[in-house]
Amino acid sequence: MTKILILGGGGMIGQKLARRIVDHDIFPAADVTLFDRAFPPAGVPAKTVVGDISDPATARMLAAERPDVVFHLAAVVSGQAETEFELGWNVNMMAIWHLLSALRSEHLASGSSYRPRLVFTSSIAVFGGPYPDKIGDDFLSAPQTSYGAQKAACEMMVGDFSRKGFIDGLSLRLPTICVRPGKANAAASSFFSGIIREPLNGVEAVLPVADTVRNVHASPRAAARFLTHAAKLDTDLLEGRRALNLPGFSCTVAEQIEALRRVAGQDVVDLVKHVPDPAIMAIVNTWPQDFAPDRALSLGFEAESSFDEIIRVYIEDDLTG
Repeated sequence: MTKILILGGGGMIGQKLARRIVDHDIFPAADVTLFDRAFPPAGVPAKTVVGDISDPATARMLAAERPDVVFHLAAVVSGQAETEFELGWNVNMMAIWHLLSALRSEHLASGSSYRPRLVFTSSIAVFGGPYPDKIGDDFLSAPQTSYGAQKAACEMMVGDFSRKGFIDGLSLRLPTICVRPGKANAAASSFFSGIIREPLNGVEAVLPVADTVRNVHASPRAAARFLTHAAKLDTDLLEGRRALNLPGFSCTVAEQIEALRRVAGQDVVDLVKHVPDPAIMAIVNTWPQDFAPDRALSLGFEAESSFDEIIRVYIEDDLTG
């Protein structure tokens, strides 16, 4: 039996990941536990635990179960981390310190026989400009937002606890996950999904940035594949560099809208309304626009090759009616 713990298991990616694990034979006799502050009413059938990820006692309680694989998805999203400074650092950085410390204690108590795989979801926000046309695997991590700084700090902790042998961890720098189902959240990137999701559901969508803004995207389906692939990866192949830039499809907002027009027609595109938001633009302008993720590609990570494909994944997996 493989004991799986998903922190942030009530969120969209957590639910997609849990569904993939439950529906596919990825881990032998998987025993899945989902941890979060709340869960959707018709969520994935698995054991659920409700609590506060930033509570050290909670970290010790979860670690005491000695999960074989821990997926750490829980976070305060980018826009909220920027406006609520203390909350962002407490949830996004201190919570993983408490978890890693608790896992280290279990490792030492086991006589060093317990060494779980930990997959941490990081972000392309760990980078800061000025940027080259494409960011390669050797580009400097120099975040320019609180969220990016918090994610970068966590990457270093995952690397150091792994180097010491307490865990076997790696950090995945996810592209923007799009199209996200459900309601918009406080992430500065939320509009990338909103300008596709809302029109497909017959609702007007607000575009707060110029249509020249470029970003890198992958679908929720691809995100779940990234995570399960990372959980089974031979980490010796990382050669000590345990943070990976993941693949995605780079396009401008204008190209997103053109893909929407090809897939769904002009009437749907007409529901996108441009309403500039300087605060969102200021955050988005600090993000990279394209990657050359050679390491991740060589290790078998795969994403969509067009934004049309990303839209069709949303239609197939999440569009109701």
